[in-house]
Order: sequence, then C-alpha cells, then structure tokens
Amino acid sequence: MSRLPLRVAIAEAERTLAAAGVASPRVDAELLAAHVLGSSRSTLLMTPLVDPDVVEALTVLVKRRATREPLQHILGTAVLGPVEVAVGPGVFTPRPETELLLEWGLGAIADVRRPVVLDLCTGSGALALAFAVSRPDATVHALEADPVAVSWTRRNIAAHTDGGGRPVILHVADVRWPDLLVELEARVDLVVCNPPYVPDGTAVPPEVERWDPPGAVFGGPDGTEIIQSVVRGATGWLRHGGALGIEHDDTHGDSVPALLRRRRTLAEVTEHRDLTGRPRFVTARRVPCP
Repeated sequence: MSRLPLRVAIAEAERTLAAAGVASPRVDAELLAAHVLGSSRSTLLMTPLVDPDVVEALTVLVKRRATREPLQHILGTAVLGPVEVAVGPGVFTPRPETELLLEWGLGAIADVRRPVVLDLCTGSGALALAFAVSRPDATVHALEADPVAVSWTRRNIAAHTDGGGRPVILHVADVRWPDLLVELEARVDLVVCNPPYVPDGTAVPPEVERWDPPGAVFGGPDGTEIIQSVVRGATGWLRHGGALGIEHDDTHGDSVPALLRRRRTLAEVTEHRDLTGRPRFVTARRVPCP
C-alpha cells in the first residue's frame, strides 16, 4: 500500500477543524498529527510520507476535535510553563494565558530564598507544579475543593515527584471556608490563584461549556465571588512584603483591582494585560512592616 503525503493529511485536517469553528485549526491539526506519530510538532517536516493507517488515526482524532472536544483531552495532557499535566473530564484545562501569571510570580520571588508559595483553586495542579519545578527550593502549597479535580491534582503531583523531587503539599478545602490554613498565617511569600471568574450566564466556547466543570468556570453573578474570598484569605497568609496575583475575567479590569485597593493591608495594586491587550490578572503586595 502506497504511502501518503503528511502535508496533505494535515491540510485536510485543518480545513475540517476550521469549518467546525476551532480557533487555531492549523496548530491543532499539526499537534494531533504529531501525537499520532509520537513526535513533536517541530519535527513534522522530517516525515514527508506516512502510512495510510497514520492518516486514518489522524482522521479519527480530527473528528473528535471537530466536535469541540478540547485538544488537551484528546492528547491527554496540557502544558503550563515547564510542566505537562494530565487532564480530562472533571478538571479545568489550563490555559496559555496563565503562563503570564506564572512568569510574574517567578519574578516576584526571584530574590527570596526558599520561598513559600500558595496556589489557590489549583485544579489539575499545573500552576503549583510549575512553581515547584521552576523553584526546587520552594515549599509549594496547593488548595482545591472539588473531589474530581482533587483526583487529577493528586495524580499530577505523584507524576512529578516519582523521581524524588520535592512534592507539592495539597490541601483539600474550599477557599471560602473560615479559619483556613491558619498554619500558614503571615508565612507565605507568594499567593497565586486562577479562580472561577466568569460571570454567571456568560456565553463561553463549546470547549468550556461542554467540558470544563461549571464550578471551575463561573464565579457568581459578577464573577468575583471566589475572588473576594481569595483577597480576604491572602491578606492573612501573606508575610509583610509578600506578593499576590489573581487571574480574572477581561470584564474585571476595574472591579477586581478596586477590590484589592480597598484593603489597607495591600499596596502596589497593578493590572496586567494579556497578549491581546485584554485585562487578565491583577497583582499586589502585602504592606511591609513600618
């Protein structure tokens, strides 16, 4: 049986995905092809011809993606910074935008020896693990309440500590609970959170509507229900001079920074935009000791 040009198969996959409304059809087609071949996207040009069974396998995956099943679910993993984590039904899929929060957070603790980091609403654990891998000297705590998400978190923490690395410390709890993590009071150098922040009733892409858990997406009538709890908790957990970073909806460019500015214990409140220029996350510091 004659071999077939891979570029033709990828072009057909791109057309199928574009017709289905996938936002990045070429990238997704290439990533799916690389997955079938067990290679990387950057090496696809080194495989000009493939067997028909490869094209058939790619077609099956493309059909799944055309139903708007998340690419990460089909691949089985999602990447955030230096880590790759397992994802699937029941856990929020990490988004590329959170890389900006990770980059900022690493800068915020760059000069801190053995920092203590707390990642709230950790979901898959991707952000917590990215800090743990990037800063092996850090003690990283992660908090998650949803039992299904917790199962994914535990799986990913185990996968990244099999080699004897320092584990992320998981706390199964809801950030809205009172008297939470009292053992970390005034001890944390960095608090980060990618919480549920989409206002209830907002239209979201099919990948989100059908696959992401609603409790990890929607944050109350105005989207700030969980964020308010994060701000209250962070002011107690942060040491003096410690940093706080919270991802938020692009409609929160004014309202969430205002929440932080109302806290007399927080200063240097700064709004950050994503690569498209939309408001994406806000940062602040715990007021230093006089």
